[in-house]
Amino acid sequence: MDLPEDLSRSGAAAAAKRKVEEDANSGPATKRSSNSSSEGVENNITAVTDEKKSIVQTTFQTLDGFKVDSILSNSADFKRIVVEGTVGDQKAVIILDKKPFTEDILSDLFSKKSELVHTFQNDIYGSYDCVLEPKLSAVKTTIVHPATKQHIDKYRIQPFYLVQETPEIYKSVTLPYLQSSSFDIQWVHNILAHKKEADRIIFEDPDPKTGFILLPDLKWDGETINNLYLVAIVHEKGIKSLRDLTAEHIPLLQKVLTEGSEAIQKKYGLTKSQLRVYIHYQPSYYHLHIHFTALSFNAPGISTEKSHLVSTVIGNIGLSPTYYQDSTLPFTVKKGDALCEKLLENGYKF
Repeated sequence: MDLPEDLSRSGAAAAAKRKVEEDANSGPATKRSSNSSSEGVENNITAVTDEKKSIVQTTFQTLDGFKVDSILSNSADFKRIVVEGTVGDQKAVIILDKKPFTEDILSDLFSKKSELVHTFQNDIYGSYDCVLEPKLSAVKTTIVHPATKQHIDKYRIQPFYLVQETPEIYKSVTLPYLQSSSFDIQWVHNILAHKKEADRIIFEDPDPKTGFILLPDLKWDGETINNLYLVAIVHEKGIKSLRDLTAEHIPLLQKVLTEGSEAIQKKYGLTKSQLRVYIHYQPSYYHLHIHFTALSFNAPGISTEKSHLVSTVIGNIGLSPTYYQDSTLPFTVKKGDALCEKLLENGYKF
């Protein structure tokens, strides 16, 4: 989920997630300092220093040197396992996703290099484990490093609770929590300024009020159209979430919906009627962004308590310019999340 997985893809978690997958091109490569606890990963990483922020980003070549501390989650549905571990003396979160099959690998898949291990037979039905050659068995890997407690808590399996957030609860609990918390969205500003991920941009409307950048979400492999997932990040700053949208934002929403869908059809061949275009509440980071997924894709976070179709948002604001300031909005929180604790402190009953 996003916070609440979201509050914890929290702004800081999303920033770290993107940083580890960005090209390390902000400065010259430097050698990582050695110590006894990190010697095993000395030759496994390339350290790159961002001179402006004195941040060291690392690009890993292997998983050698990772010490597994615990399994945070393991999903058979999404073929994903999330592991908490350490690299040297720093915490890390490793997300491993099995990649979907694509048609272009079939000729290599159906070959003598794919070994079958027979496990079961009943009449005409045979069951096998198929051992594939390495190039066909790649696992999409996301590394959050160094990882904070907030990153680790985001992926840890905990009970979820449904919150019915009235306007009063938003003003007295949620908004003060957001204002008092530090959610780093510098990575968003880097994208908007073309400092990072410029080569991944699919489409851009540069208008400062109604413009946006459209690029693939990191959860997508960029190839499998049935799992298509892109995100539009608006240029206008100061729109934190669905709660901030009013009648003045209808031109922005309409433009993102129309131009984003047209760009996707031109590049990927999916029509507007084959796309699910929606906003999360709570979002994973507090700068307005809009999700585009293939209608055929059972994407994370498309549940009714989290996702709001942009077409419906436009219609609701058309009926009432302050619809999202006046309405009760549902969202989920995870047990132990900071917002969950704030709600409990203020008397909310789960």
